[in-house]
Amino acid sequence: MEENENLNILDEVNKGATMGMDAISYVSEKATDSDFKNVLDTEYNKYKKISQRVNDLYSQYTDKEPHETNAMNKMMTWYGIQMKTMTDDTTSKLSELLMQGTNMGIIEGRRLMNEHSNIDSDVENILNDFVVMQEDSVETLKKYL
Repeated sequence: MEENENLNILDEVNKGATMGMDAISYVSEKATDSDFKNVLDTEYNKYKKISQRVNDLYSQYTDKEPHETNAMNKMMTWYGIQMKTMTDDTTSKLSELLMQGTNMGIIEGRRLMNEHSNIDSDVENILNDFVVMQEDSVETLKKYL
């Protein structure tokens, strides 16, 4: 397996993790239910741990930093959440928005898993853990719909 494929997967996982953290931060500002806020904190920390694992492994392949979401994506995520919660910022709506983003991450993660079967085991473990974590997140968020 070429190093750049491993790097590309680590970059994609890190972008997904940072996007997840951004979205949770934006949604958290609107959340009023204390149980839901606790869930958001827990989910945020899971994304943060994945991102840290990517950062730790990334240095084995390059001296560069892993890719994160760019300013435009951060702004679009923030703007999208603001617009979609303008008339409905209930816990149910906030949960729905996070589930939609998480499902996109699951799809991308599964696609990467299917397309890259010869990646290094450490990279494969992070990718798999990322997808499973997101699938668990969807199950947790369903309770708040």
